[in-house]
Amino acid sequence: MILDSTLSAIVTGGASGLGAATARMLAQEGVKVTIFDLNAEQGRETAFEIGGVFADVDVTSQSSVEAGFELARKSHGQERILVNCAGIAPVAKTTSRGEPHPMDMFEKVIAVNLVGSFRCIAIAATGMAELAPVTPDGGRGVIVSTASVAAFDGQIGQVAYAASKAGVAGMTLPVARDLSKSGIRVMTIAPGIFETPMLLGLSPEVQESLGQQVPFPSRLGKAHEYAGLVRAICENDMLNGETIRLDGAIRMAPR
Repeated sequence: MILDSTLSAIVTGGASGLGAATARMLAQEGVKVTIFDLNAEQGRETAFEIGGVFADVDVTSQSSVEAGFELARKSHGQERILVNCAGIAPVAKTTSRGEPHPMDMFEKVIAVNLVGSFRCIAIAATGMAELAPVTPDGGRGVIVSTASVAAFDGQIGQVAYAASKAGVAGMTLPVARDLSKSGIRVMTIAPGIFETPMLLGLSPEVQESLGQQVPFPSRLGKAHEYAGLVRAICENDMLNGETIRLDGAIRMAPR
């Protein structure tokens, strides 16, 4: 799929970090972008910067997501690209100091990272399936979700996060198979240690230490490198039904 001004996209979690970099990349290619996020101030700033639209969306709420899609489609028409970047990553062990893992925390992480991603996928795919094809292969749209290397190398205290991201990776192939007759491709990116707002809040020394754990290049990943992979996925019709590790060959230690 050629990225140009005839296309529109929705980026969840697009106010900052990987989502914001993706929104900027798509806008630079001429794509009309709607940002879904709960951070209204930063979301509006990013949307204004790229000439896009902001929707205050909670991906755990069906009505909120439906309202966001309605706003996006009224503004830009039916999206052909969905990028799921909304996510949270609280830390808690299975049991600690005589207390079990807080179940409300576990359920919230699953609700945001896994269920929220699928909620947006199902709504986007339903709309995309009604469109005319735009590629020689009959392609109608592209969906990209965000997992994490924690899906495969979950660390101590990451049980909820790892489970949610493993779910995102696990649903990639069956969703791609579900949507194959509609010409909608489905991919997932599993980033390693990236310069996200959370990590950039750490001291330079800690950031450098984390970067040195990456075999090559020995540094934190850049948000624009994630966005670059989204671009490659959109443009390459043979990328479908797969989770790509974007991690500099890191394999996370238990801690």
